[in-house]
Amino acid sequence: MMKTFAKNFFKCGLFGWSLEILFTALGSLQKRDMRLMGITSLWMFPIYGSLSLLTPIFRALKKLPLFFRGSLYALGIFTGEYLSGSLLDRQKICPWDYGQCRWHIKGRVRLDYFPNWFIAGILYERLLTKGSHTRS
Repeated sequence: MMKTFAKNFFKCGLFGWSLEILFTALGSLQKRDMRLMGITSLWMFPIYGSLSLLTPIFRALKKLPLFFRGSLYALGIFTGEYLSGSLLDRQKICPWDYGQCRWHIKGRVRLDYFPNWFIAGILYERLLTKGSHTRS
């Protein structure tokens, strides 16, 4: 059980880092920076890795409609982002600050990222439930 958790934690951490690097690299297109430099922080690995704790929730919700699941995942990710960002901000080490964005909550969460977190949640669900056997 501990081996499976460690494996999933590692998979989630690497998957999150990869998504973030891809997202920030594509964001550089808006600035017309064709170097497509993607960035992340070492702090993000355990944050993304912690999504492995949600494996039982992903399995339990898998039979529900996609829109409902994705919306729940996005709200859960917002909560995790806000809490982890607030914790890191107390130490002055938070790698993100959305304070200059229009739809932010205390600079920790961007509400316009809802579609991104919806999709990320569904991708994490697939990553963590792939090959699991659920009753039909």
